[in-house]
Amino acid sequence: MRRFPVSLTFLRRKQAGKAKRAVIFKRAEQYVNEYNKKEREEIRLKRQAKANGDFYVPAQPKVYFVMRIKGINNIAPKPRKILQLLRLLQINNGVFVKVTKATSEMLLRVEPYITYGEVSLAT
Repeated sequence: MRRFPVSLTFLRRKQAGKAKRAVIFKRAEQYVNEYNKKEREEIRLKRQAKANGDFYVPAQPKVYFVMRIKGINNIAPKPRKILQLLRLLQINNGVFVKVTKATSEMLLRVEPYITYGEVSLAT
């Protein structure tokens, strides 16, 4: 069995890859911590409002997950076009949609053909 000398560039690449993986892991850890912090803040605000006799209204979600649940038969032209714009061409297709006034109105028009909801880590 022959042993070849390990090149210096190979060692540098390996070391750089190791450092990069560590950074990626720390970034993921940071996202998890940030999510948990927001969740705890929501709970704190709910409890504070309840203690004061007020109501806490959570912020609107920024993203919905939209899924098509009905087929193509007997769909009027306008809802069909909206489904095309949302890239919901087949039954059981799903997309993430940013919540704006325009997308909210589009979702209301095609509500009989889709189901949608806010996104969380659990879903």
